[in-house]
Amino acid sequence: MLQAFLDGRLFGNARGEGAPLVVALHGWQRSSADFDAVLGTSSLSGDPFAGSVIPSLALDLPGFGVSPPPLHPWTTIEYATALVPLLEQLDGPVVVLGHSFGGRVAIQLAAAAPAFVRGLVLTGVPIRDAKAPAARLNWKFRLIRRGAKLGLIGEERLESARQRFGSRDYREAEGVMRGVLVQSLADDYLAPLGRISAPVELVWGETDTAAPIAGAQAALRVLRDAHLRVLPGIGHMVPLEAPEELRLALGRWWH
Repeated sequence: MLQAFLDGRLFGNARGEGAPLVVALHGWQRSSADFDAVLGTSSLSGDPFAGSVIPSLALDLPGFGVSPPPLHPWTTIEYATALVPLLEQLDGPVVVLGHSFGGRVAIQLAAAAPAFVRGLVLTGVPIRDAKAPAARLNWKFRLIRRGAKLGLIGEERLESARQRFGSRDYREAEGVMRGVLVQSLADDYLAPLGRISAPVELVWGETDTAAPIAGAQAALRVLRDAHLRVLPGIGHMVPLEAPEELRLALGRWWH
């Protein structure tokens, strides 16, 4: 059952008894429900949690699920900063499980507030390899956008071009959340990864096209203490496709 935190600025699903061991952050256009199979009971053979519910808190990040959106387009650093008051209320540091967009927030959190993070489990996080060329916008869209900046093209035509040339996530995002998406794409993640001292488990779907394996390999090169597990035949939605693998990764911190 969802509970309100920070005077209703955040909602989340708390599981298990005692202080949370894990705080889970979902992907873009997703919600805390993605982690139901990861954090609930399991019949997995060799389950490090002995088939029990993992003491955890799965959050609806601001602007997703039932949590209200930010008042302006936040960067992922601002998302991470917004979580600190909640972590301050918990009994000790936690393992942060981050999928996709939530993984980007988790990276910023572990780099900026290491006292609250004892470890990371990251899966399907879009991290661009600095050695790889950046994707270029369609030339027609670049031209239309430039015309709009010069006042030669109106907002209606610009929005039509966004709908035509933008990604599905961009087309479906509305209001402040479209700005959040743009900010998240512009943020750097390799630099903060290099500042993380906590151990990191990278769990990646072999066929993930939204967050290709090259990003995980780039992260592995800069992290101080990390392990990468690649899941054959699994795509981007690891929390739904292979929840047992994330459960096993979390078991690294279970004593």
